[in-house]
Amino acid sequence: MYSERDNQGPVQRRGSIEVVCGSMFSGKTEELIRRMRRAQFAKQRVEIFKPAIDVRYSEEEVVSHDRRAIPSTPVESSGSILLLANDVDVVGIDEAQFFDMGIVDVCSELANRGIRVIVAGLDMDYKGVPFGPMPALLAIAEDVYKTHAICVRCGNLAYVSHRLVDSDKRVLLGETEKYEPLCRECYQKERYAVRS
Repeated sequence: MYSERDNQGPVQRRGSIEVVCGSMFSGKTEELIRRMRRAQFAKQRVEIFKPAIDVRYSEEEVVSHDRRAIPSTPVESSGSILLLANDVDVVGIDEAQFFDMGIVDVCSELANRGIRVIVAGLDMDYKGVPFGPMPALLAIAEDVYKTHAICVRCGNLAYVSHRLVDSDKRVLLGETEKYEPLCRECYQKERYAVRS
């Protein structure tokens, strides 16, 4: 727990925002689960939220691509998190890029209440464009941790989640059948090949 004893004795919690970001298959959710389990081990009260639209592996759990799971509360909008995050020390939020822009104010409010907030999400969409509220979350976070997948074409660090199927929808849930991690060079080659 982030706390500090002042000269008068009581323990005061210090809120903060931590953002774990990167491309698909880079271990973002795995890192979120690891941090939440450590908080549980330390006997801290935790609550984990995810967008209700994310039902790829489970409706009720946050699940990483390697099938690690932790119970969560699916919510339709960011405002619901403030209503449900009562009597907790740590709040985890997965797939933050799918939330509305209100998630930024929600995370700030939770941190201002003395809660440690751990947010995981894609920093860029399949076009390499900053994704939804993620740039604002990165800006207000005390700690940013960028994870990297490995490019499936050359083995370098991946830069973006390249979409394999033909769709212009910004939000298209999927796994390896719809996306692959590519480094910047391989992604640029792929884009050039499509334009030619």
